[in-house]
Amino acid sequence: MMKRIITLFIAIISLAAIVGAPIYAEEAPLKKVSFIPMWSPQAQFAGYYVAYEKGLYKQYGLDVDILQGGPDYSPMDLLKNGKVDFCVMWLPAAIERRSEGLPLINIGQIVQRSALMLVAKKSSGIITPEDMNGKRVSLWEGDLQVQPRAFFRKYNLDVDVIPQSYTVNLFLRGGVDVVSAMWYNEYHTIINSGLNEDELSVFFFDRYGLNFPEDGIYVLEDNFNKDPEATRDFVKASIEGWKYAFAKPHEAIEIVLKYMKKANVPANKVHQQWMLDRMKDIIITPDGPSDMGILQKEDYERVTQQLQGQGLIKEIPDYNEFFKSND
Repeated sequence: MMKRIITLFIAIISLAAIVGAPIYAEEAPLKKVSFIPMWSPQAQFAGYYVAYEKGLYKQYGLDVDILQGGPDYSPMDLLKNGKVDFCVMWLPAAIERRSEGLPLINIGQIVQRSALMLVAKKSSGIITPEDMNGKRVSLWEGDLQVQPRAFFRKYNLDVDVIPQSYTVNLFLRGGVDVVSAMWYNEYHTIINSGLNEDELSVFFFDRYGLNFPEDGIYVLEDNFNKDPEATRDFVKASIEGWKYAFAKPHEAIEIVLKYMKKANVPANKVHQQWMLDRMKDIIITPDGPSDMGILQKEDYERVTQQLQGQGLIKEIPDYNEFFKSND
């Protein structure tokens, strides 16, 4: 009897061990991909750094190598030459390159509202757009001139365009009447120079019917077709990174500062916090986070019409070929 009990006990223990034993399934290897932001590390790209540091890319099966951006690195050239899989570009620049034959695809329009603006001192007598007529206006080169020139055309302005450097010093010293600025960057520098916001006239292009969405995620068409799932997963993880950054901004800023230090970029915590707050303003639209990653067709048409009107593109790329949703 005792022998039967012992045998039964051993059988029960063995069965429990089998049932309770973990089943080791071979995990799928992570897909290796590379990505480069549009510029040096800063809070403008916080969502991507957060997605990497919090393991969000790995949760989507991606092993992401984030390359260091900056003035010496052209995201478009790196993408074109197969040195990187994904990059950040501004929408107008990407449309121009697509119209020239580079098979770019927008897989995630992150920034929904334009942060580019013109700033003037009220003491110069500039309160309305018409007051800029005949004034000295500094503009950055290349694609950053598309919106301002559309603005000048809309209000029939004849301005004296002055090339603008990376700083706003010429404006602060009175060398120009109007300066170009990004809301999340140079504008903060201006108000930290001693000028109060109520002393300034600001002209946000999106408030004058010229909203040009800016930062978007791009991939070459061939790479998209080879692995559309990986491209969509990259966008989804990046969007989760942005949501995390907005939910926990202090943690996000510490992550950004880590990358800035690694890249030997001068870091100002207060400025980076301002930048992240403004990125939230231009990424999260009044309709809510559901718009994150979507290139609205009306925005696309507005930008392409302005590019065509200024002779920067001949043919307008088809919206459905240019943008691929991450759904």
